[in-house]
Amino acid sequence: MAANDSDEPVTPAGRLFLQPKTNQVIHCIVGLKNPIDAEAIKPIIRDSLMLQHPRFTSLMVRDHRGFEHWRRTEVDINRHVKVIDSPVSTTAAAGDDESAVNEYLAELCIENLSADKPLWEIHVLVAHKCLIIRIHHALGDGISLMSMFLANCRKVDDPEAMPTIVSFDRKKSSRWNWRKLLGFVVTLWFCVIFSIEFVLRCLWIRDRRTVLSGGAGVEDWPRTMATAKFRLEDMKVVKKAVANATINDVLFAIISSGLSRYLDFRESNGLKNGVQITGIAMANLRPQQGLQDIKNMMRSNSGASWGNKFGMILLPVSYLGSNCPDPLEYVKRAKAMIDRKKQSLEAHFPYAVGDFVMSTLGAKVACLLNYRILCNTTFTISNVVGPQEEIMLAGNPVTFLRANNSALPHALTLNMVSYAGRADMQIQVAKDIVPDPKFLAKCFEDALLEMKDHTLAKS
Repeated sequence: MAANDSDEPVTPAGRLFLQPKTNQVIHCIVGLKNPIDAEAIKPIIRDSLMLQHPRFTSLMVRDHRGFEHWRRTEVDINRHVKVIDSPVSTTAAAGDDESAVNEYLAELCIENLSADKPLWEIHVLVAHKCLIIRIHHALGDGISLMSMFLANCRKVDDPEAMPTIVSFDRKKSSRWNWRKLLGFVVTLWFCVIFSIEFVLRCLWIRDRRTVLSGGAGVEDWPRTMATAKFRLEDMKVVKKAVANATINDVLFAIISSGLSRYLDFRESNGLKNGVQITGIAMANLRPQQGLQDIKNMMRSNSGASWGNKFGMILLPVSYLGSNCPDPLEYVKRAKAMIDRKKQSLEAHFPYAVGDFVMSTLGAKVACLLNYRILCNTTFTISNVVGPQEEIMLAGNPVTFLRANNSALPHALTLNMVSYAGRADMQIQVAKDIVPDPKFLAKCFEDALLEMKDHTLAKS
């Protein structure tokens, strides 16, 4: 197909997500308080800010050389909105909306979007008062898409106001002193170490096999899903127990402790303390951290640009066993490790390498390297901070926000979204490898409660 002059080339990161081995769709799950008026959904979508963005009104086409482009087209809302009136599960108990929606999501995780229309769709689960927004990763990352979604919402306590968009400016000082020089040397050292580690992961180093290990081809295996639920107040209690800790430190400590609990239960031969498995985390690379002003993002000259602006970070988890005498040890280890990652430019290195490989060697080579590092690690984790006040969509209060993505060669994928004082983690697993995701979810929940109880007992 010949490219038109008006066609816009797909970005290198977008091209990566269009390759067969790394074809990714993001799912945003929105729970609503009141029954859904299915007939009112389509005109609301038609008039939304989403359809003012060219990515959501463009087809992905390939020219005669195989290069991907965006081509503007007319959007037929009826092809993008799928209304399902009846319950979506025959196995979930009556009234168990969470299990029913998770079962439906698990099926979507191995289902691609049709390329004969713009790469998004919305599933309206009327019986479960839930929306599932499916958007191809080539259109944007989690920060872009969450910012887009919130631009179409309003505060419950102020129906005319948009949700608060949280952003954190990185403070930079132009004044040099010995501390800054020392920090530069440390950063340079960590950059070298973590870059070498990343390259070795791409080439041959891989995690020891455990009951959580995936591998090549696992992205096509059937999926199942569960939800772990946390109170942000509990996480803040634990955070205060370790000096200068952050919520992200606590989150990774929960994952480390929860996985240790689960491995204790599943590994029949036992594991030695200190055995390491590795996760891949996605780090936002925009100048402003947090959610963005969507109108600012849509401007081409904006520093907080729309699209995929994230890098990978390798996060090692050390198995400590369930008999660890101090649950806060997980927080201390997580903080020490993440602090080193923050001092480096580790997240920028994979992004720069990927961009270079895409530009010089092509999408197939970049896809192969990305796929290898996924096969050589054990799990994926992402964390998107949502609004802390209650919001509503089209006048209907939102009860929860969750997210997950298409299947990866990992057998375990963790996606967390916080909203209105709580944080929900979607746990997606290859069900032939991890048959009990609800038990794994309880391992994570119990890990946080144990840390909180230990903290309160010491105070």
